[in-house]
Amino acid sequence: MSTLRVCVIGAGPSGIAAAKNCIESGLDVVVFEKNDKVGGNWVFDARTGHSSVYEHTHIISSKRLSEYEDYPMPPAYPDYPGHRQLQAYFESYARHFGVLERIRFRHTVEKVTRQASGAWSVQYLDEDGGAHTESFDVLMVANGHHWNPRHPEYPGQFTGTYLHSHDFKGVTDAWRGKRVLVIGGGNSACDVAVESARVAAAVCLSMRSPQWFLPKFLFGQPSDVFAVRSRWLPRRLRQWIFTRLLTFLQGPYSAYGLPTNAEPVLAHHPTLSSDLLDFIRHGRIEPRPGILQFHGDEVEFVHGRRERFDIVCACTGFWISFPFFEPAFVDFRQAPKVPLYLRMMHAQYPTLYFIGLLQPTGCVWPLADYQAKLACAELLGRYRRPADMDGAIRQELDRSPFAHARGLRHSTEVDYHAFRDDLKAELAKAGIDIGRPPLGVASRYKSFRATTEAQQTMY
Repeated sequence: MSTLRVCVIGAGPSGIAAAKNCIESGLDVVVFEKNDKVGGNWVFDARTGHSSVYEHTHIISSKRLSEYEDYPMPPAYPDYPGHRQLQAYFESYARHFGVLERIRFRHTVEKVTRQASGAWSVQYLDEDGGAHTESFDVLMVANGHHWNPRHPEYPGQFTGTYLHSHDFKGVTDAWRGKRVLVIGGGNSACDVAVESARVAAAVCLSMRSPQWFLPKFLFGQPSDVFAVRSRWLPRRLRQWIFTRLLTFLQGPYSAYGLPTNAEPVLAHHPTLSSDLLDFIRHGRIEPRPGILQFHGDEVEFVHGRRERFDIVCACTGFWISFPFFEPAFVDFRQAPKVPLYLRMMHAQYPTLYFIGLLQPTGCVWPLADYQAKLACAELLGRYRRPADMDGAIRQELDRSPFAHARGLRHSTEVDYHAFRDDLKAELAKAGIDIGRPPLGVASRYKSFRATTEAQQTMY
């Protein structure tokens, strides 16, 4: 089995985790990466057209629950590291596990087809634009799902400056003194609105549906660390407690001009922002309802009010896209729930794996690491997937804690800790014990002292 050739598409956080597990399993792995660095979206690039974080991006899950569990971030890193620290961390991870030498940088996968034998034909362009085709036994797709912007559609046309958060790299002097409208209620929308409010004359935030806004810290701890310590409580009770806690700390959202959320906290993907509500109460950001239509440089909202804006930034999410697949082969763009077992295994193609194609209430990367570990266990014959894959996929999606959530935003949604438990149970069938989830306990770092000391020279 060690002679199997594995193709990994993408050298972002999920792709390098996939390659690491292939190397540890003795598989022959090649990683195709169109950029010149590892890190995917975390490689900051000021050019538009390249999907990357913006200049002042910090992670929204704490480092304690975001780091790969076998490679901790340096203790000197803050609770919420910035994008430069994260890219350095991914670089160090890839170097430490021998992944860097398996990556073909500036190589773009153009088309992938499945051969009659079950092998995968991969057509790609090298760094000089030369076209090539290679055959692989296994395909691991880790191209990410935050790169193909989903634009909102409204009647009329906006004649001012329009952009998607995909192309937002930071606020420049061109934004100074302008009237800015940000569309959306997720993490990107809050970040863009707050950044814009530092220089713009006026910033409005248009939200079509209510959201929950969680602070990054609760009682002196990162919010996700505080939340995980209450996992022993029944889910509904936890939701009730967190809902009452947020209402107590923040007050009713009607006082901010925001729509009231009738669903409890954790009923859908929350938005983490410690600044948005403060900026609203200081009058630097003004909430607006959904948009009805555009009228040149004016925007008409659903309540009938029309306002003029210079800049509109749509933070409306991304399509799940695989440009190298024919749509008739794999297409999840309109899927309300992505039909993959453990969000990674396709029912029809046993050597096709999607690594990191999920949106947890937490961080993707540690879960992607365990997805890849399970894929390698199957390739080595240590794990057997369910005989009835279609039934297993239906059962998994039906019991999802977010099964009631609507919209494409939740098509890959999972509860971080419940999903980790699912992966742990499947890995146990292969004789692999990943242990208890980390809680950021200081003693855990002691077991990685040698690794951490080696890291200090790399960051």
